[in-house]
Formats: sequence, structure tokens, C-alpha cells
Amino acid sequence: MSARLKRLWPLFVVNLVLLVLMLMHVVSGPGQRLHWGFIDQLENLAYDARMLLSMPGGQDDRIVIVDIDEESLNQVGRWPWSRDKMAQMVDQLFGRYGARIVGFDVVFAEPDESSGLKVLEELAKNELANVDAFQDEVEVMREQLNYDQLFAESLRGREVILGYYFRLSQAEDSNYSGMLPPPALTAEDFRRGSANPRHANGYGANLAMFQKAASGGGHFNPEIDSDGVVRRVPMLFEFEGDYYEALSLAIVRELLDTGPIQPGYVGNGAEGYSGLEWLQAGHQRIPVDERLRALIPYRGRFGSFPYVSAADVLSGEVPQEKLQDRIVLVGTSAPGLFDLRSTPVQTEYPGVEIHANLIAGILDNAIMEKPAYTLGAEFIHVLVAGLIMLFLPLLSPVLATMGFAGLVLASASLNLWVWNAADLVLPIASVLLLTLAMFIMNMTYGFFFEQRNKRQLSNLFGQYIPPELVDEMSENPNAYSLAAENREMTVLFSDVRGFTSISESMTPQQLSDLMNELLTPMTHVIHNERGTIDKYMGDAIMAFWGAPLPDPDHARHAIIAALRMVERVQALSLEFEQRGWPPVRIGVGLNTGSMNVGNMGSEFRRAYTVLGDAVNLGSRLEGLTRVYGVDILVSDATKEMVADHAFREIDRVRVKGRDEPVAIYEPLGPRENLDKALSDEIKLYHEGLRHYRAQEWDLAEMQFLNLQRESDRTIYGIYIERIQHFRNNPPGDDWDGVFTHTSK
Repeated sequence: MSARLKRLWPLFVVNLVLLVLMLMHVVSGPGQRLHWGFIDQLENLAYDARMLLSMPGGQDDRIVIVDIDEESLNQVGRWPWSRDKMAQMVDQLFGRYGARIVGFDVVFAEPDESSGLKVLEELAKNELANVDAFQDEVEVMREQLNYDQLFAESLRGREVILGYYFRLSQAEDSNYSGMLPPPALTAEDFRRGSANPRHANGYGANLAMFQKAASGGGHFNPEIDSDGVVRRVPMLFEFEGDYYEALSLAIVRELLDTGPIQPGYVGNGAEGYSGLEWLQAGHQRIPVDERLRALIPYRGRFGSFPYVSAADVLSGEVPQEKLQDRIVLVGTSAPGLFDLRSTPVQTEYPGVEIHANLIAGILDNAIMEKPAYTLGAEFIHVLVAGLIMLFLPLLSPVLATMGFAGLVLASASLNLWVWNAADLVLPIASVLLLTLAMFIMNMTYGFFFEQRNKRQLSNLFGQYIPPELVDEMSENPNAYSLAAENREMTVLFSDVRGFTSISESMTPQQLSDLMNELLTPMTHVIHNERGTIDKYMGDAIMAFWGAPLPDPDHARHAIIAALRMVERVQALSLEFEQRGWPPVRIGVGLNTGSMNVGNMGSEFRRAYTVLGDAVNLGSRLEGLTRVYGVDILVSDATKEMVADHAFREIDRVRVKGRDEPVAIYEPLGPRENLDKALSDEIKLYHEGLRHYRAQEWDLAEMQFLNLQRESDRTIYGIYIERIQHFRNNPPGDDWDGVFTHTSK
């Protein structure tokens, strides 16, 4: 045994270090040096898994969502709707359907001037001030056309809770609009130091006339975790020393007439632990963390609460029993209104249904608890599991594997039992991660260290470059790393022209299919030319050449890729038209220069990317393709590195954010493939460009007009317009021919 211990002591030391580091992570708070964000991400995933396993499912018909859906937008019109429509909706919900209470997951922050009343009043004051009949008619119509007043009157005396939002960014400090409802609590209502709430720097609230007419209001800000998923909602936000409640809490308090909120503490505050752990509203106990956030008790996937179309409510086509005595939430599931959230149960989930889940959870006292003392339970669990794993290497591989599996099973089972029996969220990711890490270390000690470089290389770069380049790099893995460095490289930006109009004409699924059909071949083209994909930005692609593998021909490969991308898109557009999709064009910008490349980002997310002024210029050139009506623009630095290709000089420009001018060119392909007609056109064009820069306006204009008769290229019209301007407004003898662009 002593010989075995001697042989395994390095492994024992490594495992002990892992245990100590994990314990330090547990006791360190988020943002501290020894607290690792990726473990929090794993904990989030573990929480999501338990949530999915324990959801009750079914449909809760106590709460009904009046949905401003695509059908409603098609029937009633674009959002926002006029306030007379909203007044009609409120009247329908209470008068016709007998709703118990109505909450709005939308904000009415601006006056409604769609009725034309303002125009009539202006006419009455000015042009038609002396026309008595017109004056009388305006007075008669004022009450009918004051849509805001109609909406305010529909709210008055009814149980209506209006939604609003807080602004959190420092850049939005002191940015206020509308009127907040009265605060639910003040700082004096809490024990000193017991709460650390989210702080707001501004808000977007409802017009004062609406908020005064309504029964109350609540914010609809979700808490978005670092992975973009909504798991919690702040029950209270602090703003200028006052505390404002969430929409869900405001609705429940109004519904049950609970009276004021009472902070709930463990301990008497004199000694020992006395932290804030819940909020009490009548008989409803709402567990919260130190930041006054409550976990959302998701019932199931989208549709866990009944939905009715807002258009059907307006037209009276909803059966009365669906809405009578119900809690009604007015919100939207339409993708174009941007209230879809990523949640543990679904990646696109209507924000209004988040509030429905919280309301149901508060009513049922079914909010999960994660009190501060769970930190102690996590520490003990990690310590015990780590000590067990420390001695498993002394056993045979089979027994050690069985011990590891038994420990994982016991930890997971205990955690699930506490979750289901006590509605208590105990951390589990740190324990499972530690045991798994120590098991892997124990079982693959030698192999892991011998092969780690090659595997790490594949894991790090495999998502950016094609497998062939990964294999090439694997021949000498020590030569490559994610460390930041400065290199001469070529960067490419591509973007779909008119993407907004394309997206508006397609369903979400069609748009998703189109983007997949477009981005996949574009990626293949880039990979085939040894390019590295930096990122996808919606409809845009960013790529670069020259890293991680050095590439002396990076500019040539980038230009060839850009030309082939345009050719591929032209072919794809024909296929898209056959499928009933709109044709697609792209703009591509290329620049070559010194760039910083490496693994960059935050503790939550990093990416292998490039930064620098040369990168920014590449992005600006892509934007200029729209201005000059060309598919591809490259800088003079890129052009100079590809001498065997033909180029059309487009302009000399100063782009936004850059003082130095740059010559920009349109690549035309290899010189040997250039046909005579195009070659002659380029010669005439460059001759006109020389006349233009020499301020020989007549000769330049004649040349460009002749070219325009043969071709309708945008660039010819641009220079003709400039010549007409400069003929009347001479630029001066010191003019350098540079055009300054003031937009991106």
C-alpha cells in the first residue's frame, strides 16, 4: 500500500488542489477572483434540468393571456394600436366578459395623436378660427377623438395594473418618462444591510393620466442571467430610495387585497444570521434572494395558460366563460414586437407568460426557495464528496468507478429529494463537477497529460476553422495558442442587403430556413479558402485570414473567397425565387493591415477574434458597398497584395471614425480572365476619374455620361452628381479628391 501511495502522491496532490479550489469557489462570491463563472453556468443548466423534470404541466385557466399576436396585428393593424382600441378592449374585458383583474405587459408612454384631433385643433386656432360651424364641430368631436382620455376613463374604477420598465444602464441615468405608481416599500422598511436590490437609473412608465386612473402598476423587467436565460424576476427594484414591485406581485396584491408588503427575516437581527429571505403579502409568502429576486415556477412550455387573440376580444368572439372572473394579462407573442425570452423551458417564450407563471406561483405559495444558508450546505457537500474521491485511487479501477457512480447517484438523488419535498434549491453543479474532474484525473492520469495539447487545440479552434486546418495544426500543437498577438491579416465582413424588408416579408421559420441556406454555403466558401470564421451577427458574417495558421497569401485568399461568395449568392437567389423567397444580395468589405488576434471577451464568454483599426475599416467598407452599388469593396492595402487581379478604383474616402483617407477598389477577378469590353470600360472610367480629380469638370462629366449610357452602374451617377455640385461649389486648389462619409 505504501508503494502505491508513493506512486500516486502527485495525483493525490492534484486532487487535493482541485478540492481546495472548489471550496474556495464556493465561499467566494460572484465577481470575486476565485469564483468561476462557468460553474455558475453549469449550475444554471442543472437548475434548468430539475425544472424540466419537475414541471407540473397542464394548463392553468385561472390566468388568461390576451395575446397581441400576428393575427391581431393583421386584423387591427400595426402596434401600437390607437388608444380608443385599447379603451374598447378594457370595456370588453370588464363589461362584456366580467374579467376579475387585468394587467398590461405593455407600456403606454406617449400620447396618442392618431385620431387627428391635434390637427383639427390647430385648424381651429389658425386657418378656421373664424368659422363658427367648424369651431362647434371640433368641440363636439373633441370628446370622441381624445383617445387618451377615452382610455383613461376605461381604466378608472376598475382593477387594472399597468406595466412599466426600469432602465439599468449607467448610460441611461436620469432617463425618465411617464409616471411611476406609488412605491411598495421604502429603505426604512428593511433592516439595515439585509437587502441588496437591483438599482434602477431611470424608467419608462405610463402617462400620468393612465397611471392615476389605474389601480396600480408593476415593473415587467426580468432578470436575464449571463447565458441570456430568464430564471428569476426582481420582486422589488430600488429607485431613488424607494422600492417598486413587480407586475406579478402588484396583480396578486390587488387581487387579494393583501395590504402592504412585509419583509421576512430569519433571526431577530440582534445576533447571528438575520438575512432577508422572503416577502410577505397577506398569506402569500414569496421566497427571494439577497437581491430581492424570486425564481420563476414555470408550469410548462409555451401555452401553459390559455391564450385568446386580442382581435377576438375586440370583436367579441371569445366565449364569455373563458374570461369571466379570470386574471387577464395583456401581452404579445408576435416575434416582431420583441417580447420573446429565452427560458429554461423554451428558447422563445412570451414574456407575458413569465408573469403568468409568477402570479400562479405566488397564489399557490409555490415559489422555490434558495436561501443564503444553502451556501453552507454546498460547502459541506463538496468537502465530503471531495474527501471520498481523494481516496478512490487506492481502490481498483472497477471499484473506483463504482464508487464514483454511487457518489454521483447519491448526490443527485439527495438533491432531487430536497427539491421536490421541500421546494428548496440546493447547488449541485460544484459537487458533480468536482467528482467528475477528480474521476477523470484518477482514471486517465497519464493519457490526459500526454494528449492534452492536441485535444485542446481541436477544442479551441475547431469551431472557427475547417477540420483540415485543425489536422494541419495538430502536427505541431505547441506552435498555436489563444494568446493575443499582433499580425498582418485580412478581415472580411459580409452583410445581406435589405435584410429588414426581407425579414418582414417572411415567417420566422421561413427566415430561419433562408438564413441557414445562405450562411452554410458562405461558410463553406470561406473554409475552402483557408479562412477563419470569427462570428455570425444575424445576417452578417465576420471572417479573417492569417490566423491561427500563418498565411502569406491571406489577401488573395480573402478576395477569392469574396468573389466566390457573391457568385454563390447569385446562384442561391435563383433557387430562392423558385421557392417563393425574396432574392438575396450581399455586400462584402475587405481590409488588410495590422490586427490584434486572440481569445478575448469576459469571464462569462470568450471568443477567438480580431480587433483593431484595420478591422473597423473592413466593417466600414462593407457598409459603403450599399452607397456605391457594388458587391465588394477592398482597401488599397488589400489590392496591393494581389497584383494579378484587376480592380476598379471606386473612390478615395474618409470613413467615420478614421481621419486618414483610403482608396477603395472593386475587385474584378484575375486579369487574365478580364474580357475586352469590361477592360475598355475600366480604362474609360479611370480616365474620367483622372479628369474629376483634376477638376476638369466638363471632360469628366462627358466621360461619365458616356459610360452611364452604356451601363446603369451607381458609381457613374454618383460622380455626375458630385461634378454638378462642385461646378457650382468649387472645392478649391488644395482639394485632395477625398470624399468624407459621416455614417457607418
